Amino acid sequence: MSVRQFVTRVFGVLLVLVMAYQLWLLAHVWWWVDHNPESSAFMEERLELLQAKNPEAELRHRWVAYNQISPNLKRALIASEDAKFLDHEGFDWEGIQTAWEKNIKKGKVVAGGSTISQQLAKNLFLSGKRTPWRKAEEAIITVMMEQMMSKRRIFEIYLNVIEWGNGVFGAEAASRHYYRKSAKNLGPGEAAKLAAMVPNPRYYDKHFQDRRLMRKARIIQRRMRYAEYP
Repeated sequence: MSVRQFVTRVFGVLLVLVMAYQLWLLAHVWWWVDHNPESSAFMEERLELLQAKNPEAELRHRWVAYNQISPNLKRALIASEDAKFLDHEGFDWEGIQTAWEKNIKKGKVVAGGSTISQQLAKNLFLSGKRTPWRKAEEAIITVMMEQMMSKRRIFEIYLNVIEWGNGVFGAEAASRHYYRKSAKNLGPGEAAKLAAMVPNPRYYDKHFQDRRLMRKARIIQRRMRYAEYP
C-alpha cells in the first residue's frame, strides 16, 4: 500500500467517524424535542469529580415542567444571559463581537458572549475542558437545536440542567437549596439573584451574600421588566 492510499484510507475512516458522531448528536437532539434529558455531559463530569472526593456524593437535581417555573426566573435569565434570545437563531453576533473586544482590551477572557442555546449545547454534550474543536462542536449542536426545537423547549431544558452551585442543577433544585421553596414561587429579587449566580455558581454557592452578586442582582432586576421569554 502506497503512502497516498494509506492517507486516503485514514481520511476516509476519520470522515466516517465524524459523520457517525454528528448523526449521534442529531439523534439525541431529535429525541429531546419531546423527551426530557435525565442528565447532561456537564452534570456527569461534575458528579465524577464530586465522587472522587466523596463516593457517596449525589447531584441535587429535579426536573420540573416549564409552567412550574416562575416567570420571574425566566425574565431574570433572559435579562442576564441572552436579551436577544427570541430574535436570534442561536448566535448573537453583536454580543460575540462585544465580548471579543472586552477580552482584547483586558488581555484575558472576561466575557463569553454565548447565547442560552450555545450554553445549553455545551452543557448537554460537551465537557468543561477547553479544546480547539469544542467551539466548532458547540456551534454545530446549537444549529441542530435551533432548527429542531422551539425556543420554549430550548429554554425549558436550559432551566432544568443549568448549574447553580456545587452539585446543584436546575431551577427547582436551586430554588429549594437557596430559598427552601419551589421554583414556581420565586419572587423577582430571588430570581434576579439566582440569575446573577450563573456565570460563577460554585463560588456564589459559598458566598451567597457577596456584594458583587447583590449588585449584579439589582441590575438584573431593573432589566427584568423589559425581558421577553417564550
